[in-house]
Amino acid sequence: MVSLVLLDWRQFINETILNYIENSEKVGGDGAVVEIDESKFGKRKYNRGHSVEGQWVFGGVERGSGKVFLVTVHDRSQETLLSVIKEWIKSVIKEWIKPGTTVHSDCWKSYDCLTDEGFEHLKVNHSLTFVDPDSGCHTNTIESTWRHVKASLTTYNRKADYKFYLAMYMFRKSCLAANVDCFNKFIEMGFLPQSAR
Repeated sequence: MVSLVLLDWRQFINETILNYIENSEKVGGDGAVVEIDESKFGKRKYNRGHSVEGQWVFGGVERGSGKVFLVTVHDRSQETLLSVIKEWIKSVIKEWIKPGTTVHSDCWKSYDCLTDEGFEHLKVNHSLTFVDPDSGCHTNTIESTWRHVKASLTTYNRKADYKFYLAMYMFRKSCLAANVDCFNKFIEMGFLPQSAR
């Protein structure tokens, strides 16, 4: 009985926070800079070269506010990269980033669609430098965010649950940015799981 109640609470917390994140405000806007990037989460398989099994995540960070969005990528194969990912990125960007935002990224070809979508798009070529000497474009903030997210997820490795882990990270970051206690924010949302009704 106790374990069922705990599972009910865990599922309730996950779903409530996921719902909150899915309905949260977009990042960016006029005059704002949002850095975007993709990263792979998972464990290295040292016995087979440098392959990494895990979950690809696409994300962005608004400079200054620290607002962040993180979205799991279902397929990052060579075929997907060229066509489907470009369309998927367009839809994610429209969902998470306000118009009028300046977007900074690396030179991944799938990001070339951003200018066509009405964003000012600046790129940095990481094979040459970390900060573009002409535009000042860099993705250091999102790169730092990847380190923090990965450190917070070290004990979690179930690919199926990544959307909940990422939503929890985003919830904590939004509370921190708003200078609000996470527990109080959760209570303020005013929901109760089935077992508590």
